[in-house]
Amino acid sequence: MTIEEIIGLVSGLDGVLTLTPGPGDEWPELSWGDAFFYYSPDGVVPTNVQPFATIVTKNYPGDETSRLDRPDTFRVNIHAGKKEFARGLGQNPADTDILIAHPVYGNAGWLAVVNPASNTGTATRELLETAYRLARARYERRAESARDR
Repeated sequence: MTIEEIIGLVSGLDGVLTLTPGPGDEWPELSWGDAFFYYSPDGVVPTNVQPFATIVTKNYPGDETSRLDRPDTFRVNIHAGKKEFARGLGQNPADTDILIAHPVYGNAGWLAVVNPASNTGTATRELLETAYRLARARYERRAESARDR
């Protein structure tokens, strides 16, 4: 899977806002070249929720274990929830094309794949769809709760 394929897949889901920061944007330079996926049917970047998935193309401070400083290396991060997290995971976060606990946010139910390919392509697609459904359900619960007030 390529970054473009993943962005196309997730961006095609109803209500998804895809943020891809770059030069000249209001977003920090560190985020340039990465992608952030939110469930936001109004098209506005939410200020009170995290994205349900991201693609990172470089090491972030304190998050170097996936060795994203290698050429043509990226990591898909997916907040698929604790139920999906409990399924089998890979061993070494620097390996490619295996499902791993997110090196920093694994405790919160985040999974990750470095350079998803034949071994993890199907699982990555399914996990992205699960993360989307969970994000949409959270959004709808919050909206319903706000209406009830």
